Amino acid sequence: MRVEPVNEEVLVEHVVRRVLAQSVPGHALRVLVDGHPTTHPEALADALVDPLRAAGRPVARLHVHEFWRPASLRLERGRSDPDALLDDRIDAAGLRREVLDAVGPGGTGRYLPSLRDPETDRATRAPYVDAEPGLVVVLDGALALGQGLPLDVAVHLAVRATTIARRTPPDDAWTLAAYARYATEAAPERTADVVARVDDPRRPALVDRERSP
Repeated sequence: MRVEPVNEEVLVEHVVRRVLAQSVPGHALRVLVDGHPTTHPEALADALVDPLRAAGRPVARLHVHEFWRPASLRLERGRSDPDALLDDRIDAAGLRREVLDAVGPGGTGRYLPSLRDPETDRATRAPYVDAEPGLVVVLDGALALGQGLPLDVAVHLAVRATTIARRTPPDDAWTLAAYARYATEAAPERTADVVARVDDPRRPALVDRERSP
C-alpha cells in the first residue's frame, strides 16, 4: 500500500478520471462520496460536478440525507443509539429503488432526486426526472457503504478514530461507537474504489492499495 500526498485539485482530477474510466456509452454511472460529516464529503462531491460536465457528462447531484427513513423508524430506538445511527438511518431500499436501480442497467430510466427532507421529516414531493444518456449520479453521505447500494465508483474520505473523537462535540460522543462499528463491518478503507486520507483536510493523501512504497 502506498499513500501519496496530493492537493484538493489533484484529488478531484483523480476521482474524475476514475469515474470516466468506468464509462460505457449511453449508460449512467452511480458515484458515492462517503465520509464522516467532519470530512465534508459534500464538498468533494460538489467539486466533481463541473469537471464531469466539462467532459460531456450530464450530472445529477443528490444527497444521501434526503433518502433517510422517516423519523418514526430511524429514531425508534432513541435519538442517541449508535446502532440505530448505523442501521436505521438510511433508506437504502428507497435509494436503490428510486435512484440507483432506476438509472442502472434494466432500470426505468427515471429517478427521484430526493425523497424526504431530513429537517422537516416530510416528503419533498420532488418530481421524477428522466435520466439523460450518460448521466452521472453523484451522491454524498456518511455511513453509506456496506448498505448494498449498487455503485459504479465509491469514494471514501478516511480519518483515524482519534481524529473523529477529537472533532466530535461531547454531546455527540455517542456517535463514536457507530463509526467504530462502521470501520470494522463496512471496512470502507478496503471496499471503496478510491480512498483519500483527510486527517489534515489541507493535505489529503491518496491511498493506493495495489502499490508498495
